[in-house]
Amino acid sequence: MGVAAGTDAPGVDARLLLLGEPGVGRLALLARRRLELLHDAGVRIGTTLDVTRTAEELAEVTVPRFADFVAVDLPDAMLLGEEPGPLGADTPLRRVALGAVHEESHLHAVGDLVRYAPSTPQARGLEARQSMLEPVLAAAGGWLAQDPARGGRILAAGIHSLVTVPLRARGTTLGLVSFYRSDKTAPFEDDDLSLAQELAGRAAICVDNARRYTREHNTALALQRSLLPRGRSEQSAVEVAYRYLPAQAGVGGDWFDVIPLSGARVALVVGDVVGHGLHAAATMGRLRTAVHNFCSLDLPPDDLLTHLDDLVGRLDRGEGWAAENSPDSGIVGATCLYAVYDPVSRRCTLTRAGHPLPAVVDPDGTVTFVDLPSAPPLGLGGMPFETVELELAEGSQLVLYTDGLIEDRHRDIDAGLERLAAVLAQAGRPPEETCEAVLDALLPARPSDDVALLVARTHALDSDRVAQWDVPSDPAAVSRFRAAVTEQLAAWGLEELSFTAELVASELVTNAIRHATGPVQLRLLRDRALICEVSDGSSTSPRLRRAKNEDEGGRGLFLVAQLTERWGTRYTPEGKIIWTELPLP
Repeated sequence: MGVAAGTDAPGVDARLLLLGEPGVGRLALLARRRLELLHDAGVRIGTTLDVTRTAEELAEVTVPRFADFVAVDLPDAMLLGEEPGPLGADTPLRRVALGAVHEESHLHAVGDLVRYAPSTPQARGLEARQSMLEPVLAAAGGWLAQDPARGGRILAAGIHSLVTVPLRARGTTLGLVSFYRSDKTAPFEDDDLSLAQELAGRAAICVDNARRYTREHNTALALQRSLLPRGRSEQSAVEVAYRYLPAQAGVGGDWFDVIPLSGARVALVVGDVVGHGLHAAATMGRLRTAVHNFCSLDLPPDDLLTHLDDLVGRLDRGEGWAAENSPDSGIVGATCLYAVYDPVSRRCTLTRAGHPLPAVVDPDGTVTFVDLPSAPPLGLGGMPFETVELELAEGSQLVLYTDGLIEDRHRDIDAGLERLAAVLAQAGRPPEETCEAVLDALLPARPSDDVALLVARTHALDSDRVAQWDVPSDPAAVSRFRAAVTEQLAAWGLEELSFTAELVASELVTNAIRHATGPVQLRLLRDRALICEVSDGSSTSPRLRRAKNEDEGGRGLFLVAQLTERWGTRYTPEGKIIWTELPLP
């Protein structure tokens, strides 16, 4: 029956729409489902910058809506963030994700290393950089040749159809995804091949983005770890334990250090460069090196932070170069906490620049946050840094940390400090156990900021390992103190060092009597080395010079430098101290 043009027949258009061509309704429904799948894939794949997780998301989106089983295979280089080499037959691939409607597929499990034989669709697809369709797996001899026994078990489990697609992005083959269907679903068709290619293409871009991020993250992490201390600190003033944990979002600029100083003292440093990535890690390395250099000058803590503040300001301004405006130019901010502990007096001097307060745990477990005067972060300039001096009982623990330990998006600083104090309030716990307890209690599984934690338990240098004498301003008294040095070394069982130590002490005391002013003192310390110190009231530092053949003097300090392992000068409010170190036999 026909309808003439222009005839007004109610319901005709509706009947044509409902009836239409045979199969149109089914095709429209399939098209809609495929569009929905592609939309969901665009939303759900690539939510993180983790290669493995991105592969898992591809499997989660496509099972069971498109396939019953999905396997994602990548070379190990991809997991390390490296550029993958050419992929083809016999290239080892790691199974990084497997989506399945049930566990009895007999496919390779996650973590397995798979080598596809040249005859398999996977190998042929990698070689040709093309997708492969095997609608009937039982008839695919090339696929069965990979592993006939395993292939038989896979077919027996009901798997009957395969589409394999190389993961390609930016002109590089990254890996392979294989889609399988089992007995209750129809075999793959040509239209399914196009959809699989679209899904794999979107996933490949996300996988490559994650790989590139992994490469930068690993590079920054390797740089930062190379700049942080390794091994044990060679000093005996404190027993230390430390932890550094990078953030999941990216490597940051947190750092710590334990630096031996003259006179058996030790410097403890914790700092934080704001930001993440290579720039923050590199800047951290520059600041850590600068702190080491300033420590070699034996600067007081407040002077050291003043010099560091000036350095950060110069780095921000480009150190005399016209700095270009770029995302990595300048230092947004840097904080630092610096402490010096003296095991002879058991006194600790601390100062900070915009850094969280340190905690002191007394031997009985009492926790106190040191009330250090606040100061702006490094680089702002214009404000003097103030110090606080404490006397610490032997066995006290000094806890230094960065803000990532006590603050995050779900907890403010006050709540973090309360939690930290509660965890630290335990007597007699070794520093290693303190570190573990603090991290277990305060850090989430995936911290949003990097964390540096340094715990130092103090030791005291016993009085029987310290000898000190007041020296009169009389050159004739030098011989008496040479004898006193020899006698003290004999009491310590260090007779082997008597000749050298006697000569060094004699030269330093003689120079102080001749050229310095004020009271002169001689002190010997038996620590990891034999330390000889001579203090006076002068602020003039001696200079090491090479005496001429005709000079009658000027060789004493040169002789001291040759006989000792290290020597130097540090300044005090009363004057200066010339110190030397001799290695113990």
